[in-house]
Amino acid sequence: MVLSHLSKASRRLRLLDRKAQERAPLFEAIRHYCSLDKAPFHTPGHKQGRGIPADLRAFLGENVFRADLTELPEVDNLHDPDGVIREAQELAAAAYGADRSWFLVNGSTCGVETLVMAVCDPGDKILLPRNCHKSAIAGVILSGAVPVYIEPDFDLELGIAHGITPAGLERALAEHPDAKGVLVVSPTYYGVCCDLEALAAIAHAHGLPLLVDEAHGPHLGFHPELPLSALEAGADLVVQSTHKVISGMTQASMLHLKGSRIDPNRVRNILQLLQSTSPNYVLMMSLDVARRQMALEGEVLLGQTLTLADQARARLNRIPGIFCFGPERIGSTPGFFDLDRTRLTVTVSGLGLFGFDAHDWVNDHFHVQPEMSTLHNVVFIISLGNTQRDIDRLVESVAALSEQAQGSQPSLALAEKLRRLAQLKRPPLPPQRLSPRQAFFAPIERIPFQEAVGHICAEIISPYPPGIPILVPGEEVTQEAVDYLLLVHEAGGFINGPEDVRLQTLKVVKT
Repeated sequence: MVLSHLSKASRRLRLLDRKAQERAPLFEAIRHYCSLDKAPFHTPGHKQGRGIPADLRAFLGENVFRADLTELPEVDNLHDPDGVIREAQELAAAAYGADRSWFLVNGSTCGVETLVMAVCDPGDKILLPRNCHKSAIAGVILSGAVPVYIEPDFDLELGIAHGITPAGLERALAEHPDAKGVLVVSPTYYGVCCDLEALAAIAHAHGLPLLVDEAHGPHLGFHPELPLSALEAGADLVVQSTHKVISGMTQASMLHLKGSRIDPNRVRNILQLLQSTSPNYVLMMSLDVARRQMALEGEVLLGQTLTLADQARARLNRIPGIFCFGPERIGSTPGFFDLDRTRLTVTVSGLGLFGFDAHDWVNDHFHVQPEMSTLHNVVFIISLGNTQRDIDRLVESVAALSEQAQGSQPSLALAEKLRRLAQLKRPPLPPQRLSPRQAFFAPIERIPFQEAVGHICAEIISPYPPGIPILVPGEEVTQEAVDYLLLVHEAGGFINGPEDVRLQTLKVVKT
């Protein structure tokens, strides 16, 4: 497996036209335009920063406002590119190994919505993991598709959900041979990757495209020690959050297409529907330069990042009560096929603490800001912007947390909550009575939670643990689901999604 990854990544990087990749056409065009003495009579109203309040201009600098342009002939048009944006997107496609690439200014949210809408008409089925991002459900609502959920592999020891497995996909396709596409998430928030090559082979054997939410993997494919990228694995349509791990600005993402299973004109039309008609040129410029950086320096920068992450993981694992899993767990469960080592998932349950509390503690006491936390874990992203000092502060904060927790008497109540939550068994998937779109547009009412059995849910309800939705709009509220959610709540778990997180009421389709 590793040799295959090394050879594919190394071969693609060697074949890159480095001379062409030295260009950043959109950035160069914007920089040149800003050097001209233009009298602006177009949007935006601040006129290249001249109308911006002085304190904001002083804080951000002048160039960010000078580069905040509109669709001018010199800087092209995102929705109908025939100049520097088109050239920038073509360079991105070459760098990532795609046939077509699109810049996204509405984040990967609009990209994931496009994944669904590109293959589904109203009433079509799509296979997707139960722990997909909410933007996938938004795509289902927008398209009118019917979701068929595949249960992800769940790691009881770590308390996190991984990806779907080839066996799980085979079972779903046997039951739903009329599905129009397969959507998977890889890597997960925890850096765990599923077997995309096997999933692509299965989907393609059934005549279906493989759609990948690779929001957390824009760096994959630029270093041979990282997991195989979705495009290298055979995916047909892939969305990446360039801003999450590499140097794009927040909200800047890319969508990549490869092969002939999906119509590029349909993708283009969907993006024209979903994306702003006033795209931010600063965001697009950052995508152009981030691509250039990865193409020319990615292997070196990511090598340094991997070194920092490996060092941090080793030091964290020497701290009493702390566990940070690594490549040794590859293959430990069916859904754990590979690991992005730049992602650190620090398990703190050995300290008798919730991950949420540990998250707040290191931030409050050491100004160390994690990415996210769950019941058992705190997640830290190591990227090309991190330094040795950052790693030292991270390790110091977790060591101090361990010392503080070890020196205090463990809470018996907290220990009992953790024990009860670990023993809870999730209920079976409830019957789907309406499509999410039908439920979204139906009249809604709020009723007492314990009286909701038999009604059709109108909210997403995801308890932590395990972070997998128990109810999704359009599904019948079952007694098993109500009992389970109340047990999670009473045992100290956290409820995400509904307006009433105390579970006193629930939004349902009005009868």
